[in-house]
Amino acid sequence: MATLSMVSVPVATSSLPLSTRSRNSSLSFPASKKGGIGHGGLRIECIRIGGVEIPNHKRVEYSLQYIHGIGRSRSRQILLDLNFDNKVTKDLSEEEVITLRKEVSKYMIEGDLKRFNRVAIERLKEIRCYRGIRHKLGLPVRGQRTKNNCRTLKGKRASVAKKKSPSSQEE
Repeated sequence: MATLSMVSVPVATSSLPLSTRSRNSSLSFPASKKGGIGHGGLRIECIRIGGVEIPNHKRVEYSLQYIHGIGRSRSRQILLDLNFDNKVTKDLSEEEVITLRKEVSKYMIEGDLKRFNRVAIERLKEIRCYRGIRHKLGLPVRGQRTKNNCRTLKGKRASVAKKKSPSSQEE
């Protein structure tokens, strides 16, 4: 009677179909034999802060601005609060990334901020105030003139038929 033994054999991920590969935020490429980059090949990891993957190759001050709700002044304020140097994002240590995540989580960002603004606009529409009516009609809200500009909100020009001249009506 023959017994079957189960032997596990490692399988290269490149031979697996795309649907079975794990979805990580890091990519690694094998190093070439001659002059490969670093030890073990090129490795690209994105830091995820506030639900957004911020770029590695930029300084922290500018990388934080990829998060909706954090602009130039707020990113500078975060760095000042944490006493961080404005170094390249990929050079941050794990402890610095964790403290940066905690500091950013104190602010209203991304989905919460978008939801807050959407609810505020819906409230204005509901109470039918001037600003709400302008939002509903798709016109400028903050007092801009609409005779010449504001094409972004009004859309394409509607063609209006020219009036016939009096000389052509007499014929």
